[in-house]
Amino acid sequence: MAIESVGGSILSKIAELLVEPTIRQFRYMFCFNNFVQEFNEQKKNLALTLDRLQNAVEVAERNAEEIEKDVNKWLEDAKNEIEGVNRLENEKGKNSKCFNWCPNWIPQFKLSKALAKKIETLKKLEENSRKFPKVSHKAPLQDTEFLPSKGFTPSESSKEAFEQIMKALKDDNVNMIGLYGMGGVGKTTLVKEVGRKAKELQLFNEVLMATVSQNPHVTDMQDQMADSLGLHFDEKSKEGRAGRLWQRLQGKKMLIILDDVWKDIDLKEIGIPFGDAHRSCKIVITTRLENICSYMECQQKVFLRVLSEEEAWALFKINAGLRDEDSDLNRVAKEVARECQGLPLALVAVGKALKDKSEHEWEVASEELKKSQSRHVETFDDRRNAYACLKLSYDYLKHEETKLCFLLCCLFSEDYNIPIEELTRYAVGYGLYQDVKFIEGARKRVYMEIENLKACCMLLGTETEEYVQMHDLVRDVAIQIASSEKYRFMVKAGFGLKEWPMSNRRFEGCTVISLMGNKLAELPQGLVCPQLKVLLLELDDGLNVPERFFEGMKEIEVLSLKGGCLSLQSLEFSTNLQSLLLVKCICKDLVSLRKLQRLKILVFMWCDSIKELPEEMGELKELRLLDVTGCMYVASIPVNLIGRLKMLEELLIWDGSFTGWDSTGGMNARVTELNSLSHLAVLSLTIPKVECIPRDFVFPRLLKYDIVLGNGYSITAYPISKRLYLGDISATSLNAKTFEQLFPTVSQIGFSNVEGLENIVLSSDQMTTHGHGSQKDFLQRLEHVEVAACGDIRTLFPAKWRQALKNLRSVEINHCNSLEEIFELGEADEGSSEEKELPLLSSLTELQLSWLPELKWIWKGPSRHVSLQSLNHLELWYLSKLTFIFTPSLAQSLIHLETLRIEYCRGLKHLIREKDDEREIIPESLRFPKLKTLSISDCDKLEHVFPVSVSPSLLNLEQIKITFADNLKQIFYSGEGDALTRDGIINFPRLRELSLSCCSFFGPKNFTAQLPSLQELTIKGHQELSNLLTQLH
Repeated sequence: MAIESVGGSILSKIAELLVEPTIRQFRYMFCFNNFVQEFNEQKKNLALTLDRLQNAVEVAERNAEEIEKDVNKWLEDAKNEIEGVNRLENEKGKNSKCFNWCPNWIPQFKLSKALAKKIETLKKLEENSRKFPKVSHKAPLQDTEFLPSKGFTPSESSKEAFEQIMKALKDDNVNMIGLYGMGGVGKTTLVKEVGRKAKELQLFNEVLMATVSQNPHVTDMQDQMADSLGLHFDEKSKEGRAGRLWQRLQGKKMLIILDDVWKDIDLKEIGIPFGDAHRSCKIVITTRLENICSYMECQQKVFLRVLSEEEAWALFKINAGLRDEDSDLNRVAKEVARECQGLPLALVAVGKALKDKSEHEWEVASEELKKSQSRHVETFDDRRNAYACLKLSYDYLKHEETKLCFLLCCLFSEDYNIPIEELTRYAVGYGLYQDVKFIEGARKRVYMEIENLKACCMLLGTETEEYVQMHDLVRDVAIQIASSEKYRFMVKAGFGLKEWPMSNRRFEGCTVISLMGNKLAELPQGLVCPQLKVLLLELDDGLNVPERFFEGMKEIEVLSLKGGCLSLQSLEFSTNLQSLLLVKCICKDLVSLRKLQRLKILVFMWCDSIKELPEEMGELKELRLLDVTGCMYVASIPVNLIGRLKMLEELLIWDGSFTGWDSTGGMNARVTELNSLSHLAVLSLTIPKVECIPRDFVFPRLLKYDIVLGNGYSITAYPISKRLYLGDISATSLNAKTFEQLFPTVSQIGFSNVEGLENIVLSSDQMTTHGHGSQKDFLQRLEHVEVAACGDIRTLFPAKWRQALKNLRSVEINHCNSLEEIFELGEADEGSSEEKELPLLSSLTELQLSWLPELKWIWKGPSRHVSLQSLNHLELWYLSKLTFIFTPSLAQSLIHLETLRIEYCRGLKHLIREKDDEREIIPESLRFPKLKTLSISDCDKLEHVFPVSVSPSLLNLEQIKITFADNLKQIFYSGEGDALTRDGIINFPRLRELSLSCCSFFGPKNFTAQLPSLQELTIKGHQELSNLLTQLH
């Protein structure tokens, strides 16, 4: 019985296995139309999914995020499958009539089977797209700390210290290294050079740097390291963040540089895995105090000595602009240099301060330095002369405004990146530039002062021009000067204070008080400061400012308050207030602002408590700058409030603040109010709906602006140039005349998903109809262009707008399905000055084109007046109809090209067309001397890459990667007039990586490539491998 049962189940299973394939075969033959219908549905679903993911990727890329590898792979696979679908569809279309009327069973069977297989593939792809938890992640920031520095001038001492540290880094028995020396001797500069070299030699997986300072903040150090790692903390507590950082660093080979250490640091509290269990993590600290190296248990202590007398004199001489023949002056100058005692910071600062001064002034300076002694640093002998030297540099600043600007910089915490915009707002309120009429004029003066102070080494530059730093030794001197009887500043910024410092009497004579960078959890009920002009506070989030706190400071002109809770009614007696900056503050009783009639600058930043701006704000007749940043819940600005602020010069509503501009005659603010502001010069705002802009509205002429129409872009910083963005709107619903005041000055344009966009100025017809005589000036200052998902555009830069190419620096275009040409060059107009001017496109440095299925021309037309002399980065992806990239004359100008990446350009036959519009043969002088990276993938029709005459110029080439180019015969080919070197050997001295597939020869048969630096060689799919290898040495 059991055997019969088993036998029955086996027979049943065999029948099932036989029947199911048979049924499937019958379906292939008789259900062709069902397969066609299912195929069409699945193709549509995949196309919609692809479009959705592409849009998400574009948004991520605009936010400088890195796309997940599996998402990129899916997009590639989906694109390839859709190309395969198109071929299958063509076959289906050709045969469908025949199948309906006179079925040919064998082809129908084969096509049904192919459709069924494709349906399964498309289904699987579409299902896989749902598995992505996210499409992108924040890319780690570039380690600009470790870029080559001009500030590193090796001395005997620094060379010796550098070699000691590098040796210790390679020693497995050393994991803590201490570099100590005087302030201003160059410790920070040296360890940055160490970090740069360690990265270059790939000694560690990661090199991180954090500044510690005298009053260390654990969260600040954690943030500095997290920024470099691209790590985001979800945890709020120090302990939670430390755990997350520890997890990220554990087991990795790490170098962590902790700069400016003043006391023993608990590495575990920060989240740094260290000790015998974590020998792969090495730490370098810098400190002024040798005993800190002992407290931190440094196995290797390295002393950075001051400069020798000869080195000090050489450095001083350069910065003071001294000549050998000025023997009398040099005698005095040497005495001054000796007083700097070999300290680089002092030598540079004093040298620049005395540059071009008379011999008499040099003698006075020498005497001053000899008798100078800092009153406050008797116990720090090594700093006394440094203070005296830096004080001398300060005394030699020419203007009182420059000195005050310098002193305002010391109000910020130690090692702080000082925002020059914030500094400007303090300076204006403080009355520093009363002779300047407009805020932009004061801003320019502040930038000028900053440049002067940087030039004489009193301030330090940062990664961007919008910030500046103060060396901690210079800041100490600035605080000493500012706290003198002349200025009476009180600075306790960045101390991490939670209690109000000392008794109230300490503040009575102060003119400026800075308690920024603290978290004060209590305030006195009132403060008697009759001479106080500037008050900068940072409070604990829950702290209420007492109602009578400001009563005793009637002369206050600048108030900056971060955190806490403030009733504006408490400022009713502060009628001299000119700059009010409220950051992350709970603000109440905004109606009381009407009493601050002298107010020039009003700033609300990330104040979530504000739901609407009071109508009474319109009474602030002197208001010049209104900044509403990141106030997410501001839903109402009363109609005509903005229009009543007649003196307003700068209106900044950005980072998620108010977007509810009225379009229906309601009670909210209207865009047309901008035209009531005759002084308006700086504008930042987002208008989500085109309907909010009347057809006859014209934006006023502006000095700087960030204007967003529609969605898809966000403004995240104060406008420093002239930027216009349009996203998710219809160009036909706009009147191009609206922008005619902006087009002559715009420097950056972005279009995303703009329906009906015809070209770079929206519409040629509209401009022809409404344009004025100034059209020739349109886009003359355009530098950056981004265009994405604009399906109607065919020519981005028509010949008519050729002037837009004069200053263009970067162009990025993607997913524009109808775009056929980027630059239509055309002929110069008769009598034009084009021949005398710089060539068109001569400033273009970066060009990125992707997913442009109809693109046939990057540059179309005569190129006599065109040069790509500045282009250094070119990326081309998914340009299936592009057959060539450069004409010979354009290729000849590529002297600065560093990166060339080409992928999925399946119609590409030549990188350089053999003849251009003037029938010119590729010139023998073609050279790419700066090219470092050459990457080509999935270019099926490409046969050759470069003429062999180019190869001797490729001395900087580091990477060649050419894959899936199935038709590729040679990388370097012999063109007409090409000649090899006499022995046929070409040297590629820096080539480190070579990856090739499906390529028979590297070059012509008598060609040999010398590759002395090659580290990685990958060769795939070569039938004639021996031919290729014989050419590589």
